[in-house]
Amino acid sequence: MDVKELYRLFIQHGLVDTDTRKIRNNSIFFALKGDNFNGNKFASDALAKGAKYAVVDEIEYKTNDNVILVDNVLKALQNLANYHRNQLNIPIISLTGSNGKTTTKELINAVLSCRFRTTATKGNLNNHIGVPLTLLSMNSDTEIGIVEMGANHQKEIAFLSKIVEPNYGYITNFGSAHLEGFGSIEGVIKGKSELYDFIRDSKGKVFLNSDDPIQIEKTKGIDVIRFEESIKFIDANPFVNLIFNDEKIHSKLIGSYNYANISAAITIGSYFKVSEKEIKKAIENYIPSNNRSEIIETENNKIILDAYNANPTSMKAALDSFILYKSNHKTIVLGDMFELGDYSGVEHQKIVDYVSKAKFSNVLLVGNNFFETKTNHLKFKTLEELKEYLTKKPIKDSTILIKGSRGITLEKILPFC
Repeated sequence: MDVKELYRLFIQHGLVDTDTRKIRNNSIFFALKGDNFNGNKFASDALAKGAKYAVVDEIEYKTNDNVILVDNVLKALQNLANYHRNQLNIPIISLTGSNGKTTTKELINAVLSCRFRTTATKGNLNNHIGVPLTLLSMNSDTEIGIVEMGANHQKEIAFLSKIVEPNYGYITNFGSAHLEGFGSIEGVIKGKSELYDFIRDSKGKVFLNSDDPIQIEKTKGIDVIRFEESIKFIDANPFVNLIFNDEKIHSKLIGSYNYANISAAITIGSYFKVSEKEIKKAIENYIPSNNRSEIIETENNKIILDAYNANPTSMKAALDSFILYKSNHKTIVLGDMFELGDYSGVEHQKIVDYVSKAKFSNVLLVGNNFFETKTNHLKFKTLEELKEYLTKKPIKDSTILIKGSRGITLEKILPFC
């Protein structure tokens, strides 16, 4: 079945599912494959649970007329998403970057939704499957689309850009993330800048943070929209406060590193004619979740929980912000940073050395990588070892920064703080 025929069925039903545990009535089930599963095997189950059609790429699973056979299910999903995108005829903003993608995307969505009916990436579904699903969740009511794009190797952003065909682009920053896949910081810059390459070739526009020299260099030859000059940073203790056109905005985002994320949302909102009053309200009402820069008050301590993800750039930014935080007693709990490849040992040691110079009241390091560093700080190979330590020696009357990669699951120590 070609994409036009598949699109005709999609328009009739408007729902796409890829997980038989979450099948919706009259949806189209795409039987995706993974390293440890074959979605083709669940086609009949999807139909039994209410799906109208199931798309498979193995002929043995085409058991009736409601099972659609294609050459490759994933490619069919991606082609359908791109075809749908071109029928929508709406502006789409794509963003990527080493840090702050999801927070920035949510801020942009919060601001633009004041005036427009928006559809944005849910959570961080920003890969070769999540991006097509985001596009397919847009419908005739959608006036602006906001698509987050993630990558851990070169050519990935270029591929996703061809699916999305964005009219506008924004790159949050270029940092030491996914070095294992990109190979080096130069590889990161090249890989993320593939969004710029697409925008340049398609005559689109890029939102530009003029404080970032790499963005300035890489956007040559592109129509750029610079951050609003009237945005001024006030402080971040712990929440970011700023001024926009003489109006003070008090966010619920911690860390000075979120200033650029807020500035991007303000600039994009202003470009699309969202009023200053609406922008202020949207920024001030946005509350981060999912372990992203959350402030948690426990019986014994105040906790800054930033355990969604970590890389050398975001780790240092969080530490820099915490250094400026006003508190008589500061504790930091740092978990391993993943996907650094051959750079892992060096980057973890750099963080430890940086922490040592900052002279925090209490430092706890968790994970195999931090355990291998040279330091006098307390180190724990596993989360269980840290929990046992905190049970015997609980932290009290302290402000605690908890920062680590998702795989370390540092949020699990909250009951011990």
